[in-house]
This record gives sequence, structure tokens and C-alpha cells, in this order.
Amino acid sequence: MQIPIYILVLDYILGVIMWTLIGRSAMGLFQKEDSEFFFMKAFVKFTNPVISVFRLITPSFIIRPMVPLYVAWFFYMFRFYFMPYALGYSVMGMLSFPLESEITQALVALFSKSH
Repeated sequence: MQIPIYILVLDYILGVIMWTLIGRSAMGLFQKEDSEFFFMKAFVKFTNPVISVFRLITPSFIIRPMVPLYVAWFFYMFRFYFMPYALGYSVMGMLSFPLESEITQALVALFSKSH
């Protein structure tokens, strides 16, 4: 099945945002938000605008380090419900995400080669 390019671009953008938010939450377990560590600075710089957009619907009781994970959940839910519909799938599942599906296929191809 040929996936339209606009669906792939949309999924890749949403997937990168989602995984960056998850990465920021994970790194936040080991680094402070204002850390000088390059990756933490990059995660904070790229995710702060996204988090600020969701500030109005983010409950105040969520502790600050968990806010990026909360926002990532919205991206996951959109991708989980919209992408299969957009791709014409009758069921939903992890491999209905084009970004993760291609990464999985590449890993399988990489590790299934006999040496």
C-alpha cells in the first residue's frame, strides 16, 4: 500500500515531537531543566514552545518534570487514533505508525542478516 507523502510528513513531524518530549522527560530524571548539558538544552529549547501551547489544558497538579510526558501523550493519542484512519486501516496497532514501522523494519533488516 502506497502511503501518501503528506501523511508520512505529518506522522514524522508528530512522531519526532512526541519522542522529543518523551526524551526530555527521561533526561529530566537525571538533569535539571536549566542544565548546561547539550542534549538537555536542545530538548528544552525544542519542546518549550510545544509545552507552552498545551499549558491551558495541562492540570496544575502535574509535577513539572512530568509535563512533557503529559503533552507527549496527546501526540501519541492523535497518532494512535488518526493515523490508522488516515491510512485506511481497520485496526489500530503499534505498526500503524509509519515512523516507528520504518524504524522497526530497518532494525529487523539490520539484525536478521546472517554474518
